[in-house]
Amino acid sequence: MLEVFIYESTTLLDQLDEILLDSEKEKQMNEENVNEIFRIMHTLKGSSAMMGLNAFSNLAHAVEDVFAIVREDRSKMDNVSETIFNLVFQASDFLKVEIEGIQGDDYAPKDPADLIQQLHSLADVMNGKAPAAPAQAAKPAEEAPAVGKKGFCSIRVHFEDGCQMENVRAFMLLTQLKEVCDELDSIPEHPENDANLCEDLIRDGLIVLFKPASALDDVISVIEKAVNVKSYEVLSTTEEPEEAPAAEPEKEPEPPAASAAKKPAPSSASEPSASHPSVSSSASSSAPVETSAHKNAVKQSLISVNQSKLDQLMDLVGELVTTESMVASNPDLEGLKLDNFTKSTRELRKLTDDLQNVVMSMRMVPLTGTFQKMNRIVRDMSKKLGRPVEFETIGGDTEVDKTIVDSITDPLMHMVRNSMDHAIEPPEERVANGKSETGKVTLSAQNVGGEIVIKVIDDGRGLDVERIMAKARNNGMLTKPESEYTSSEIFGMIMLPGFSTNEKVTEYSGRGVGMDVVHQNLAKVGGVISIESAKNVGTTFTIKIPLTLAIVEGMEISVGKSIFILPITSIRQSFKVYDSSQILHDTNGTEMIMLRGECYPILRLHSVFDIPTEVTELNEGILIQVENNRSCACLFADQLLGEQQVVVKGFPPYLSRYDIKGSGISGCTILGDGSISLILDTNGLLNF
Repeated sequence: MLEVFIYESTTLLDQLDEILLDSEKEKQMNEENVNEIFRIMHTLKGSSAMMGLNAFSNLAHAVEDVFAIVREDRSKMDNVSETIFNLVFQASDFLKVEIEGIQGDDYAPKDPADLIQQLHSLADVMNGKAPAAPAQAAKPAEEAPAVGKKGFCSIRVHFEDGCQMENVRAFMLLTQLKEVCDELDSIPEHPENDANLCEDLIRDGLIVLFKPASALDDVISVIEKAVNVKSYEVLSTTEEPEEAPAAEPEKEPEPPAASAAKKPAPSSASEPSASHPSVSSSASSSAPVETSAHKNAVKQSLISVNQSKLDQLMDLVGELVTTESMVASNPDLEGLKLDNFTKSTRELRKLTDDLQNVVMSMRMVPLTGTFQKMNRIVRDMSKKLGRPVEFETIGGDTEVDKTIVDSITDPLMHMVRNSMDHAIEPPEERVANGKSETGKVTLSAQNVGGEIVIKVIDDGRGLDVERIMAKARNNGMLTKPESEYTSSEIFGMIMLPGFSTNEKVTEYSGRGVGMDVVHQNLAKVGGVISIESAKNVGTTFTIKIPLTLAIVEGMEISVGKSIFILPITSIRQSFKVYDSSQILHDTNGTEMIMLRGECYPILRLHSVFDIPTEVTELNEGILIQVENNRSCACLFADQLLGEQQVVVKGFPPYLSRYDIKGSGISGCTILGDGSISLILDTNGLLNF
């Protein structure tokens, strides 16, 4: 149940942030968004109460009270819209921290009393009532005897949360009251005839209009003893005021948890427990915890699975692919003509490929959620720094392996914060430079071949080359004469540990760890980053990462008796050297080759990895032109063995103390014959 609660609460809070950000950007909140926020907070309140998280539940209830007022009359948020957005964002942050804390071993609930009090005060301001008055902005008491019957008493009754079939509950109560009343009516009238009245009863309660047969106390006694009655409130009486022992006025009555489904049709909230899609096998017994997958009348079959199980499934599929390859290329079969066996292995390969594609697709998730978090960062920093910024996202529906999404969240956060804090200028500075007062930050993603390309673009002041060089000089980071540094090398310095051009440590920067985190996290998932910048024009950070870390298409190459795997996405072309005049040497003695008017360095793999081989002449082996985001080079190997789909295996923990990736190796794999092959890392080789 806890896993379901964490999963669904996180989903609902992300949805809440998205609605708030869109509404704040539009400077208005439409009816659909108001209702959706109300449902979200009601679901969070109910599910957290079920889990015993009272602070969580109380805060959600306070937010719900505010939106109950807005739902009744949206004009009441006109003068306090900014306050509403700020307080609800704070509430969302508090709830997210609580969810994080729940997952730890030493969770201690935090007290949101101050935030709840601010929300209550806001509700009072919106209602124009004293603090003791109810927060609900439903029909005022004087409307109760609106049926035009004089001398009638009136009591508003609220039923228990989630009791379901409120119209039937109302009918049962009215039936009991007939015995103690001379005349009896209600608002709404005849509730048993219309199930659609449930939502009205949830929101406004049942107003009972009556003339008591004897004393008012007899009527109140029946109401107090009735099943499923949560509270009541005496609205008017023909007797003396002191004879009406009204219960303490309550805040907004809550609709049942069933109304929290994502954007249902207007009448769906009143339908008693329609079909709820299964999000997890453990969710069926926990009614207050609901899924956001229920949309309109469309029933979806969804299931929440622990990521570790998906990882295990991926490992097993990888082993299956390896085993299939071992069977198909078994050396005992060499020279044998086995047509039926060959046909069977082809069919097996087709099935394993299909299985692999399905499993990989299960791990693919869109970047929308990650992009949404960046939207929130821009919003908060824009307000705190006083810099109006337009944030644009492109390609949020691009799908990436879940492991990679988790790894790039922090890098993206630091890059967006860097753009906001370092790049985007204050309004007056932008106007002085002939720019719009409002800055712009763009976050885009697209699928290019076997890679995801993500860009963070701003139209700020750009990177200051002289300032970066001065900082590097003062910190002793220069490794060669300043005149030899290219622009890309200078820009790359901002990702060195401890490097920051900010002279003063602020909430957002100045410690020199932000861009270093970007570099380190991207390296873990085989990603690379490049930077382009122009003074007073802007800066573009470009990230290239693989679609998945589990299985790659590679080219088998041999060097001596060793076999390496080179990812196909890194290969531009392969060729043999027939003309020795193409081979050149620069002033440092580096071996180079001329291709179509451009020179590229040659990396002899047998020299890089100190592997004995008989193939040392360039015209005897093969050259493979590879590239990363910054440079291009040609690798020299003995021969190409063919294309191979391989399962990536990590190195054992005891090798973690060595900088293996820095030496040009990203992982290893098991070949069809059972031998281990190392996977080459193009970025590491080109920086070798």
